Amino acid sequence: MPHHSLHHLNWVLPVRIVQAVFAIIVLGLTAYVINVELEWSWYSSDTVNFDLFNAVWTLVVALPYLSLVPIFFANLSHHYAVLAIEIVTMIFWFAGFIALGALLPPPRACHYSVCSSLQAATVFAAFEWLLFAITTAFTIRLALQSRNDTAAVHAKTSGVQAHAEV
Repeated sequence: MPHHSLHHLNWVLPVRIVQAVFAIIVLGLTAYVINVELEWSWYSSDTVNFDLFNAVWTLVVALPYLSLVPIFFANLSHHYAVLAIEIVTMIFWFAGFIALGALLPPPRACHYSVCSSLQAATVFAAFEWLLFAITTAFTIRLALQSRNDTAAVHAKTSGVQAHAEV
């Protein structure tokens, strides 16, 4: 692998870790709200459930596929699938934070733990969207640059250099 591409590898793995941490935070905040939802009726539980789904999707499907499959199961990783998962996950987080933000009352009217939890979940979901927008743009750029070099794309998008590049 040329030296100039190693510079790109340095930032992908830490971003994937931050994506996982933000997903865990959103998971905790939305699960807390869902747990006490019987006491509250001013929000749509479908919206909160969607953000909970986004967190689970990110932790169970997206990040394992984007980070681990290219390293341990390279034959199951395809650059179009990597690109599709990046794009879908980015769209999920965008829809989730916009819907949750639109649902919340103005900050001056938010005095309860459920409301504060949803505010925090909205902020973390927005940052999660931004991180996925960055990694999606990077993946699109890589796909356009190296259409025929699948191993290089997998190595760069997972944040870890592949053992053998073909």
